[in-house]
Amino acid sequence: MGGGRLTSTIARVVDSSAFSVVVFAAIFANAAVLGAETYSGFAARHRETLETLNGVFLGVFVVELTLRLASYGRRPGDFFRSGWNVFDFVVVGCAFVPGLSSNSTLLRLARLLRVVRVVRVFPDLRVIVLAMARSLPPLGSMAVLVTLLLYVYGIFGWILFGAEDPERWGNVGTAMLNLFVMLSLENLPANLEAGMRIHPWSWIYFVSYALIASFIVINVLIGIVLNSLEETRKIEAERIERMASRAEHGAREEAEATDHLADRVTALREAAEDLERELAAVAGRSASGRAG
Repeated sequence: MGGGRLTSTIARVVDSSAFSVVVFAAIFANAAVLGAETYSGFAARHRETLETLNGVFLGVFVVELTLRLASYGRRPGDFFRSGWNVFDFVVVGCAFVPGLSSNSTLLRLARLLRVVRVVRVFPDLRVIVLAMARSLPPLGSMAVLVTLLLYVYGIFGWILFGAEDPERWGNVGTAMLNLFVMLSLENLPANLEAGMRIHPWSWIYFVSYALIASFIVINVLIGIVLNSLEETRKIEAERIERMASRAEHGAREEAEATDHLADRVTALREAAEDLERELAAVAGRSASGRAG
């Protein structure tokens, strides 16, 4: 029971907002130290201090990870069922890989990944990242469609403007790159003006491209991301509900076990009292028999 209470206490500490604030402060301070190392003069003057601070932050993250792992009690394997937990474990554990400290590039990358752990602290930010990951498969199909669109319009643009404007339309690669930049409509007026000097009716080409590529494609892209975000929010809400249900079920089982143990203790106490009364009665009868 003492271990169960300790696990519950650690779980409450890990789930508290104060714990999240401390972890976020450590990540933020670690990011500031990493940023300070990019200033060569400052880093040269305070190299030992910066190294010490990096060691302190690593110690904080190790303690944090240890507490979170201990909060699972006798089921530490459940900790690794979450992809975020696995990510945290790998990122923090990288610092202890032999030979990593001798490679400054890999060491800095490992420290940089510790800053990325800030996503783990904020649930809303975590939902956004998961939504972006869920939107990758449909975005892959969207990328194929956009590439096909750029290729078709690139060939057409090369036919129309390649001879007169080779800097923008000299070959299909240059034309596709120009069209890709034009997706944001930033250089559309310049391209339209140059095209109109070559062919008066070229505005049809640019207007149709703007309507299809910029308006339709980008709106569909936004729709895919928003749909993935909504699905991810539902999945995250269901996951939190399941975790709360499991925690409630575990607390109920612990309460039932406590009540069962209390009942057994009460039964043993009553049995002991009955035994004492029987022994006292036997002793009384024995004493009466000797006196008679």
